[in-house]
Amino acid sequence: MSDRGYRRPRPLSPLREHLRDTFWFAPTMGFVCVFVLWLVATELDDALVRLLQREEAYDELGELIAFSQDAKTIVTTISSAMMTFIGVVFSISLVAVQMASGQLTPRVVRIFVRSRISKLTLTVFLATFLFSLLVLSSYESESDPRRVVSVPLVQSLLILVMLGLSLLLFVVYVSATLRLMQVGPVVDRIARDSLRVLGRMPRGARGEDGPGPETARVMHEGRAGVLRDVNTARLVRAARRQDVVLRLIPRIGDFVVPGTPVLAVHGGAVPPPHRLRYTVSVSVERTLHQDLAFGLRQLADIALRALSTSVNDPTTAVQCLDRIVQFLAAVAHLPLGAVHHRDRDGRVRLVQDGPEWDDLVDLAFEEIRWCVDGSPQVSRRLMAGLDDLLLLVPEDRKKSLFRHRALLVQAVERTVPVTADREFALLPDRQGIG
Repeated sequence: MSDRGYRRPRPLSPLREHLRDTFWFAPTMGFVCVFVLWLVATELDDALVRLLQREEAYDELGELIAFSQDAKTIVTTISSAMMTFIGVVFSISLVAVQMASGQLTPRVVRIFVRSRISKLTLTVFLATFLFSLLVLSSYESESDPRRVVSVPLVQSLLILVMLGLSLLLFVVYVSATLRLMQVGPVVDRIARDSLRVLGRMPRGARGEDGPGPETARVMHEGRAGVLRDVNTARLVRAARRQDVVLRLIPRIGDFVVPGTPVLAVHGGAVPPPHRLRYTVSVSVERTLHQDLAFGLRQLADIALRALSTSVNDPTTAVQCLDRIVQFLAAVAHLPLGAVHHRDRDGRVRLVQDGPEWDDLVDLAFEEIRWCVDGSPQVSRRLMAGLDDLLLLVPEDRKKSLFRHRALLVQAVERTVPVTADREFALLPDRQGIG
């Protein structure tokens, strides 16, 4: 099968995703923008003063000076209170995130880190504080309209606008943080992120010829860690210039250590080291950028914690199963497995292994099925999910679903001695126990 719908990866895509996983980039850019804004506002204020002095409109200039002096009190108050406000707000937010990670899974912290509203709120708060300091430095002690050089009128108005924006973002931010503590919005966010990854990833290619005999290997150099993503555009360019085919040996999400093979070369010599630099990125944890299975991993983790004896929350597990079935239904007819990245001439230059259908099904159901003992709500939802998927998937993908269905029946029959209870626990119900 050809790579229909394949979109050549953008060169800056890995960098953009890495910056989204940081919390410093947005405030730093905010500081730069605020400083530029202050310079522009200062120039406007100076130009306004010069204009009024040329026109000898000293009465109007005196009124502007009086207004700016009144606004100075507000700016001083904003400057002294903003840092305290920032500390209190984000301390409470971090407590909320900690509670959510303990209740659901530590992986939900990445939702907070990647949240645009969180970064925007912090950026605007810090920008307001910095701008207030810059505005205070623009005030003069001179009050004579004939001798004054600058009156921070535009700057004072801008700081009031930024204060209003900060208050508005505070309300939105608190609402978003409270949603992070709820199970439904969290699993919905994970599912939407997973489907977004699915939409932008190239599909597995069935029936493609192999890359040919292996001629060399490239070992991993650098720190050990989880393979979070690869710069496919750079690898395709390197393979094209060397006229070879590269094959990524570990999967996205695998843990790699220095000295282990990371790339196999087919059809020629290894590309020069400088062309392979910054093509493989490892980190301390997985991300959803190119990891198709990571969303299922998070949903399964939340369900497993909910089914543990210390939590005992089968309804949360049912909510996770809802999204798991949604994701599997989305990939039911899509080609999976090895992905073939092509150059501009249509020739395969990079082969990247991906999860097969059976791998995704096992990840979605295997561990949860082991924990359904004594929870008819989960077994009924799991049975309904398997039956729904059996209606959707093609014939060659039904085997793994039949396997999990049979094992679920065996598990319930083994642990539930009463016939009526077994029949109840195996009755398909999309709500678990509606």
